[in-house]
This record gives sequence, C-alpha cells and structure tokens, in this order.
Amino acid sequence: MEAIAYAPPLSSGRIWAGRIMSWLPALFLIADAIMKLMKPAFVVDANVQLGYQPNVIVPLGVVLLLITILYLIPRTAVLGAILLTGYLGGATATHVRVEDGVFNVVFSIVFGVLIWGGLFLRDRRVSSLIPLSEPLA
Repeated sequence: MEAIAYAPPLSSGRIWAGRIMSWLPALFLIADAIMKLMKPAFVVDANVQLGYQPNVIVPLGVVLLLITILYLIPRTAVLGAILLTGYLGGATATHVRVEDGVFNVVFSIVFGVLIWGGLFLRDRRVSSLIPLSEPLA
C-alpha cells in the first residue's frame, strides 16, 4: 500500500467550516431518526405515502441514527459518509419512484453533497483522495 504524500495541516477555519457543513445535515438526520423512533401520526402517514409499511419505520430510524453517529465520530466518519450516501440514495430513489417533486429529490442530493463536502474540508484523508487544488494534466 502506498503512503499518502505529506500534506500540510488543515487550517482551523477550514476545519470549522467542515464541521459546520457536516453538522447541518447531521442534525436534520438525527431529528428525522428520532421522529422515526417516536412514530407520531404524521411521520407514519408520510412514510406510508412513500410506500413503506409502518413496521419498518422504527428500524429505519435506528439505522439512520447509527450511521449518522458513525459519520460524526472522526475515526468512523468515512464509513458513516459511505453509509449515509446509500441511505440518501434510497431516499432519492423513493422520491423519484413516487413522483414526489423536484424539491424532495434535490433535497436528499444536496444533503449528500453537504456530507461529503464537510468531510472533505475537515478530514485530510478525504481531501488527499480528491485533490481539487492540483492542476489537471
């Protein structure tokens, strides 16, 4: 396995921007997970309209909560981002399938961009894999 070339430390401004960019979607996803766990009538109705049976709402909430927590822990953030990408891909597909409108489709895509953008800014491992600042050959 090849070692990653030395990269200068990330600036504190970049790290904080990455944290903020990461926490914005994470807070929403945690709130969504908690609502799935509490199962108020409007959440059950919304999920049923999307084609999900009421008995899968709590397991979806548990999965969403766990993978969002993984994303917020620096050591497991990359795994969390990968899993959240899959979850949000499923959300996007669901909204497309039920023809739920452009806003709902774009909303989950924007969350995916925020999740990876925040991780890119706050984690040198990710930013070294996606060298946006280097010129193209």
